[in-house]
Parts: sequence; structure tokens; C-alpha cells
Amino acid sequence: MLTSYDVSSSVIDSLCDQAGRRNVSVACFYFDFAARDEQSPTNAMGALLKQVVRGLKEIPVQISQAYQDQKTAIGGRGPQLPDIVKMLQTTTSQERTFICIDALDKCVPGHGAKLLSSLDQILQESPGTRIFVTGRPHIGPEIGKRLGGRVTSLSISPKRGDIVR
Repeated sequence: MLTSYDVSSSVIDSLCDQAGRRNVSVACFYFDFAARDEQSPTNAMGALLKQVVRGLKEIPVQISQAYQDQKTAIGGRGPQLPDIVKMLQTTTSQERTFICIDALDKCVPGHGAKLLSSLDQILQESPGTRIFVTGRPHIGPEIGKRLGGRVTSLSISPKRGDIVR
């Protein structure tokens, strides 16, 4: 049986293989139902930012400065979602980037909309960025609403023979 994990894993593996040969960045985030309370839009976008920055030859000055500025905040908090989105806009506009979000349907209700809106902001400033999202069919309308006309949808469903096997 083909699962969304198999599809996303295959796509991510293929993108990573190609990234090594080209100036391409790949960042992935998996929503885990068991950890959904810890997986806020800020944490998810922060994890994507870390992956993109790791692939750069050098860290852009505004990203370093944003982290330095947050050290002076109470308790040394991390950057907030709007700051992370701006940093991702900066980094993804410099090179072709693929962002993969797996199992979006497993995130806390309301968080998916916020995450998709953040991704939409990135797409507006980074035309070379592509986003790959997996999830159950009920999130399709939300993806279409938040990402506008820039969505191509592909439905994958098991066949009875796959289930029996």
C-alpha cells in the first residue's frame, strides 16, 4: 500500500539527491499527531529556516542580527513567526528552494491556516520556491484558499488489493 509517508519520503529523497548536484535547498517538516501540541507554526517555520540556513555558504547578516537581538529579550526567546517568515523570504529568494510539509492534517486546528499563510508570504517574495504538502483530502480546500491559484493537487488513494495485501 502506498502511504503519504511513502510518497513524501520518495519526493524528499529525490529532491535531496538533486540538491547535491545543483544550487538547490530542501527543507522538510513532518507533523506528528503525538507531538502536535509542541508543533506550532513558529516551531515548524523555525525548523524549516534552520535547514535552509544550514545549506548556505554563509549566514545572511540580517539572520545573525535577528538572533542576536532576541538574546536580549526576556529569557533569550527565539524569533517570532513574522521574523522567521522574513528570514525565509530572504534566504529562499537567493536560491531555488523546496519546502516539504508532511501530514499537515495532523497539526492543531488553526495552526495549519497560519502555517499556510506564512508559506504564502514566502511564495510572494520567492518565486523560485516550491512547496510540497501532504495530508488527507479534507485539508485541500484550506490549501487552495491560503495558497491561491498556485496549487496543483494530486489525489493518492489505496486500492482494495493494496489494503488486503
